[in-house]
Amino acid sequence: MHKPGLKQLDYLPEGLLEATHKTLYTILPEPTLIHLPGKQTAPLFISVLLHGNEPTGFQAVQLLLHKYKDKPLPRSLSLFFGNITAARHELRRHDDQPDYNRIWPGTELPDCAETEMAKEIVSIMKKRNVFVSIDVHNNTGMNPHYACINKLDNEFLRLASLFGRLIVYFVRPKGVQSAAFADLCPAVTLECGRPGQQYGIEHVLEFINSCLHLNELPQHRVLAQDIDLFHTVAQVKIQEQVNFSFNQADSGLLLNEDLECMNFTEISPGTVFGTSKNMSDMPLVAKDENGINVTDNFFSLQNGDLQINRQTMPSMLTLDERIIRQDCLCYLMERIHL
Repeated sequence: MHKPGLKQLDYLPEGLLEATHKTLYTILPEPTLIHLPGKQTAPLFISVLLHGNEPTGFQAVQLLLHKYKDKPLPRSLSLFFGNITAARHELRRHDDQPDYNRIWPGTELPDCAETEMAKEIVSIMKKRNVFVSIDVHNNTGMNPHYACINKLDNEFLRLASLFGRLIVYFVRPKGVQSAAFADLCPAVTLECGRPGQQYGIEHVLEFINSCLHLNELPQHRVLAQDIDLFHTVAQVKIQEQVNFSFNQADSGLLLNEDLECMNFTEISPGTVFGTSKNMSDMPLVAKDENGINVTDNFFSLQNGDLQINRQTMPSMLTLDERIIRQDCLCYLMERIHL
């Protein structure tokens, strides 16, 4: 596959506002950074389509640009359109591509064309004195809308709370866009439910529009009663050699078909995730934010039942087996009290 180089524009190409994420490649054939001037010069940076099957951010940006078609933007905008070739095929990423939300400075991936591109974008935005960074995503499974931050600073909490009261703090996985931009400005990742939901598009539009009108982020402290704050304490993957399924009884690991209903629910010790044919070898691996194996802290096998050992709250559980292989089974979170 053609290796991406970064294209930069200072205008909106013809047809961009009418394209779908699947036809965007006909207008922007490669990852593109578009700079648009506004009344306030320090730009709002927005990245969309880092995962090609998550179009809500792209659709919200289109609505925003329609809104300001005949009037000046309140603040300059820099828009990054990411994995456009994957979007054409409605894939998170192609199998021969790295994940576009793991390529940013701080990544554990080896150097490649994509990591160089991400480095260049961060450098460009640093020179432009970026005001706030927003990265927009969808979830595959059933999840509420929530905002993620990579620093527990008040400005980050304040920015995230403009999206809603549910906030997740994490430091792993490495190489995500919001963590790279957190060194430059308040940065947030928005998780906007499943693709194709109008409410998700409108929620993102409203948030971006609010950010465009901010002179600065409010300085008063976020109060504990105004937010629900969680810390991602582990990322859970299925061991590569384990074949798994939600409905094929002969699989090595048969996962519960209602697993995604546990997202953002505090679940008790003894909750069963599925059944394993191999009663002695743990089919999952859980790693904490330092990359240390903490599987035994969270999971055990009891007569083949894969059980949770302690109270926790999962997020991003999905029934999409390809996404589970490309990314992970879920994240485990615990509540933080400010």
